[in-house]
Amino acid sequence: MREIKVTDVSLRDGIQSLLATRVRTEDMLDVIEILDKCGFWSLEVWGGATFDVCLRYLKEDPWERLRKFKERAKNTKLEMLLRGQNVVGYRHYPDDVVEEFVKKAYDNGIEVFRIFDALNDTRNMRKSIETAKKLGAIVKGVLSYTISPVHTIEYYVKVARELVDMGIDIISIKDQAGILSPKVCYELVSALKSEFPNYPVHLHTQTTADLAEMAQLKGIEAGADMIDTACYSLSGQTSHPPGETMIYVLREFGYEVKVNTELYKKAGDIMREVRKKYKKYDVLPPYPDVSVLIHQIPGGMISNFISQLREQNLEDKLEEVLEEVKRVREDLGYPPLVTPTSQIVGTQAFLNVLHGERYKVVTKETKDYVKGLYGRPPAPIKEEIIRKILGDEKPIYDIRPADLLEPELDKIRDEAIEAGARSEEDILSYALFPVVAKEFFEWREKVEKGELPPVPMEETVEETTECKAPVEFYVTVHGEQYHVQIAGKGEEDPTRRTFFIRLDGQLQEVQLQPIREVSVKEAFATEATEGGTVISKRPKPKGIGDVTSPITGKVVNIKVNVGDEVKEGDVLLVVEAMKMENEIHSPVDGIVEEIFVRVGETVNPDEVLIRIKPKRGKRK
Repeated sequence: MREIKVTDVSLRDGIQSLLATRVRTEDMLDVIEILDKCGFWSLEVWGGATFDVCLRYLKEDPWERLRKFKERAKNTKLEMLLRGQNVVGYRHYPDDVVEEFVKKAYDNGIEVFRIFDALNDTRNMRKSIETAKKLGAIVKGVLSYTISPVHTIEYYVKVARELVDMGIDIISIKDQAGILSPKVCYELVSALKSEFPNYPVHLHTQTTADLAEMAQLKGIEAGADMIDTACYSLSGQTSHPPGETMIYVLREFGYEVKVNTELYKKAGDIMREVRKKYKKYDVLPPYPDVSVLIHQIPGGMISNFISQLREQNLEDKLEEVLEEVKRVREDLGYPPLVTPTSQIVGTQAFLNVLHGERYKVVTKETKDYVKGLYGRPPAPIKEEIIRKILGDEKPIYDIRPADLLEPELDKIRDEAIEAGARSEEDILSYALFPVVAKEFFEWREKVEKGELPPVPMEETVEETTECKAPVEFYVTVHGEQYHVQIAGKGEEDPTRRTFFIRLDGQLQEVQLQPIREVSVKEAFATEATEGGTVISKRPKPKGIGDVTSPITGKVVNIKVNVGDEVKEGDVLLVVEAMKMENEIHSPVDGIVEEIFVRVGETVNPDEVLIRIKPKRGKRK
């Protein structure tokens, strides 16, 4: 009886794939105590998108989440997904940030690091592998699987050889999009076991196209030693095979699996109820996405993609964007679609569709990718594509991107402390996500001072004798806090009321069907309206010097001040949307006359962000 080891990924990839990673820590603590007693080889509970989402949306400290998990998991190794030189972010970080992050992750409870690079450029994995091995951690070196003319069995064996030479413990196949077929899985695992007979082979396969269970069985038949599964209530769709089912089948075939399936189901029963609380994010259709075999976008990206398109009121463009994803991916040399390349390709495809012209607006990340600042593309990028994206910008690099970066931690330490960092872990959070971390630190301080309520899962509203209608307030739904401002009211009829609100700064129209009414004077007298139309605080664009954003997003950097002289094409500010940074350039030579935004504010495409007074005469 050959033993098959199992890692449960419910509390990381399960919630990331199905619930946009929005599940709060308190909803997982009882579950991890049960999973810890099941007999898994490891529990993957951290890394990936969880770090960003904790800070950005849940207003939680990701380091505190890890410590709480470690306190409750006394028997099982905790595992994380690490993006190599990208750590848990979306750009390359200097070596000092990577080293310190891996050390602190280890100190706080991570024993297994599953390390990958979006381009399978092993140069971008070297530093994190070296650091983890020095600490005594177990390292899974990842092959990010994708399908293209250049991604052959020989290609993956070559990448595995480079990882083995770096000292990894386990060869891990990462099928993030759920496109690894049973036939190819058998061939790939056979080739790896033949070339590296002393190394365990691990299969991480997602169920997006319903290939994963078949691929795992054929991979195990070929010699694979380890698989990833999720509890039944967080399995399927774009997640992973249900562990209870896979263990049953494997035992029927005579394999030994040391997992208590009764306890496993008990954990799944709890998560079934937890999942109901996050219905807002449970947006995937209840059937396989067979089109993933064409567009190859991974599960976690699809659920976020739908939400983000919905925010832009472009949900009907999903199919068009997915078709454009295929073309952009080919243009960029067939990168595997895994963070951050999935965001780079996906966002660029979205912008191409939004503007009706390919590469009319290009994100900073797309430019950096083409310059080689993310690593070496699997296939060469065609010269005409390089010219279209970069224009005259140079140079293009062919070295390890991190070799271009100066150490950061010591430089930002004082800045991070001033922003509210209290520990080395906080400083790392700031190094990875400065704007988001600063917002979290400020929120944390206000909560501690009693100026803001904490973010409870359920709130109780006390009845009072005096009825009041607040015109600005916070609403907490399933642990996510929204800032609401009443902006005005529109037309009325006997059955419904139309109101205009600002939800986290974005203007929205909502309709209410009254059940019980009270009289409240001047409840909607804040921002006067005329004919039901709300007047925006920011002006509408009129002149050639009125600078707008191509997409709804958050301002993360303003690079100019009033009175500065700018040239056409200069970067004025940076707007983050869909986790990518969009540089906003000056349309003319001129002087910065007015700035209508601040860092951290949400902006829309129909608003003037900066006004440039054009210079007279011809443009240079």
